[in-house]
Amino acid sequence: MQTNHSYDMHDSPQNYWEAKYAAMKTPPSGVPSAVLQDFAGTRDPRLALDLGCARGDDAIWLALQGWRVVGVDISLAALDTARASSEVAGVADRTYFICCDLSDEFPDRVYDLVSALFLHSPVNFDRLNVLRRASESVARGGLFLVASHGSRPPWSWAAEAAVFPSAEEELAELNLLPDDWRRLFVGPLSREAKGPEGQSATVIDNIIALERL
Repeated sequence: MQTNHSYDMHDSPQNYWEAKYAAMKTPPSGVPSAVLQDFAGTRDPRLALDLGCARGDDAIWLALQGWRVVGVDISLAALDTARASSEVAGVADRTYFICCDLSDEFPDRVYDLVSALFLHSPVNFDRLNVLRRASESVARGGLFLVASHGSRPPWSWAAEAAVFPSAEEELAELNLLPDDWRRLFVGPLSREAKGPEGQSATVIDNIIALERL
């Protein structure tokens, strides 16, 4: 939940995210999300869906572990960088990056891993319905992994008084059938985070990790 340029909350998601990624001059970090490493690192690599894949760090890491990965983002600029990085990493044959607005369309397949890590937006975005649709795309035995902000780092675009729902509250909102899922972990985790200008802070992430039965 961060930004390095101004925004209008009424702007379209396409315009906002395209401007954000087009303005980035530094290369991707190449570092995958810690939560992805923790929960997907020991699973058998099959077919994964990375929602809001941005510049591809998580998708490329998964591919390096042997996964075939579909990465989805709304920004063409982000996806261009992701494709170039996958070539450099030698995993272009295992990564497929597509541009779409998840509020309007969704990759119609079944996946062994569906990750939605920090899929937040300061502009209009129907996140809850996207996550519900994502849950429907998880194969039996597959992992559904959602990470949300549980605290506000100093560089966030969120209001200082922002209240973040807990992992349990987010899970309840998804309204999933409990008999369809095994709870691997639902709760908060803390980590050291880096901001867009090199800042650091301890933040809390709210994690939902479920395995489909």
